[in-house]
Amino acid sequence: MYEVKIPATSANLGPGFDALGIALDLYNSYIFEEIDGGIEISGFEEDFNSLENLVYKSMLETFEIIGYQPRGVRIVAECQIPMSRGLGSSAACILGGVIGANLLAGKPLSKDEIFRIATNIEGHPDNIAPALFGGFVTSIMEGDEVYYNKIDLVNGIKFVALIPDFTLSTKAAREVLPKSISYEDGVFNVGRVALLISALQNGRYDLLNYALKDRLHQPYRGKLIQGYEEIFSKCEKLGALGVYLSGAGPTIMAIVEKNNNTFFRKISNYMKLKKFNWNIIELSLNLSGALINKMVNSRMINIV
Repeated sequence: MYEVKIPATSANLGPGFDALGIALDLYNSYIFEEIDGGIEISGFEEDFNSLENLVYKSMLETFEIIGYQPRGVRIVAECQIPMSRGLGSSAACILGGVIGANLLAGKPLSKDEIFRIATNIEGHPDNIAPALFGGFVTSIMEGDEVYYNKIDLVNGIKFVALIPDFTLSTKAAREVLPKSISYEDGVFNVGRVALLISALQNGRYDLLNYALKDRLHQPYRGKLIQGYEEIFSKCEKLGALGVYLSGAGPTIMAIVEKNNNTFFRKISNYMKLKKFNWNIIELSLNLSGALINKMVNSRMINIV
């Protein structure tokens, strides 16, 4: 029996569309066990305790790649990551399933092979990479290969996630994007990605408000979110170092100084005043990525 713990992720970070992602200290945990027969799935929302479950489907794809046929599978989940909110819920399910299958099959896959398989299932690496490796990660796809690099950050910031009470599917968020962009917009984003990475590496947090600007996806996706511009503006006025749309949305992420003890209270009061029924949580960077525990003598022992 194994437990796999996958962190939430926040992709894009403004201008880093489909390329940048961070791991955060909010988790989905899955317990995997090979049983004598049948499929048992529990702990998910009711509609997903079925064979259409993304964790289970990702396991099946991985078993096929490995060439392993389990007698039966039991999956028990404990999920903290909200679904379809731009915090990497699908990546957590996919990566959990790939790792779970690898464990039950005797661990024939390397970490890079797990990364490649999970990315192929997801279709892009920007959430998979930080979920697996932790921290702040940049990643790309080149043909059939996937490449990533983990970037060290200067300690000093935390994240405040403003999570709406409604979902936004990645498909819907993709459909509003333009088919092409201007040369000017391309240059705008390239410059800000470079500024963002250097600012986070060097602790130049005074630059984040400029570095998080974007012209590729946020102006289009923001129109799907009620109160988007108003909330962005208010976060900046209340002292956020920078604000961006997490993943495809609809979660709005504010970055604040680690010792800022007033922003959370102020933005919470503002959202209540405006009757925005959103969940607001304070998060820190997760540096370890996916963790694996194994049941040994009736105790879960960390093995990764």
